[in-house]
Amino acid sequence: MKVVVSISLGSANRNQRTETELFGEHVILERIGFDGDQKKARAAFLDRDGEVDAFGVGGTDLGFTIKDRYYPLHSVQNLVKGLQTPAVDGGILRRVVERNFVRTLEEELSSRIEPKRVLVGSAIGRYDLARSFADAGYEGIYGDFGFVLGLPIRVHSLRVIEILGSLLIPVVGRLPFEWLYPTGEEQEKNTPKFGSWFEWATIIADDFHYIKKFMPERLDGKIIVTNTTTANDVEELRRRGVAYLCTTTPRLEGRTFGTNVMEAVLTAIAGKGRALTPDELGAMLSEEEIRPEIIALNP
Repeated sequence: MKVVVSISLGSANRNQRTETELFGEHVILERIGFDGDQKKARAAFLDRDGEVDAFGVGGTDLGFTIKDRYYPLHSVQNLVKGLQTPAVDGGILRRVVERNFVRTLEEELSSRIEPKRVLVGSAIGRYDLARSFADAGYEGIYGDFGFVLGLPIRVHSLRVIEILGSLLIPVVGRLPFEWLYPTGEEQEKNTPKFGSWFEWATIIADDFHYIKKFMPERLDGKIIVTNTTTANDVEELRRRGVAYLCTTTPRLEGRTFGTNVMEAVLTAIAGKGRALTPDELGAMLSEEEIRPEIIALNP
């Protein structure tokens, strides 16, 4: 039996505990949210350290990888400092899935993606996804200044994002995390901004908390590419006119969980006592499991 606990800075409203069978192992999964309270989250990590097989770190990234260089977010690294149990935020799993995401997306929706324009809320946070679109010839708006810093400055060059990342993350990564990313109750709020960016794009891609925070009332005909969504999220996107919802989160034996949980599950099952490399994770997943799930909402 494997025990995986996801400790999240996100809302406590989505707390749950479940048991399932994955890869022939009985797995207990628990998700505990702390509404942005880092002290309580840190205490929870320490309380369960050494008692579980792997931790998921939810509601935050521990760092970002841009062009194979890792930049830690120092403002949240203390959450997992000194732990015996491996703690993963889902970032490596996202890299494995998102590197070839656009190719598989176009196999399913090629006739629907016109013009080839994508809005990526934070290309620094989802670099491999942004890179996948750029390599496939998409025009892009990279909304890092707007979505993260609140500045109405849009970037069209991924090379500019790479340079900004190398210059800004070492500084921005030391700011309080709640300044950069919605946590707790802030994840449930919708304050429409940057409407022209949304209108310009055919595809809107990012972590759903960013999309939800800024999306306009109407998203008619848009394709949303994101991670895990709730049933309420899906219905809200349907109401706003979204044509297709594409989730990048892999399915493990027919089930899907938050990316940090899924990476933690794979880490626990591998039993190496450390985070897995992209190649190790990729070897555990079949091609079918890393294909996007596409839901037609208003086709």
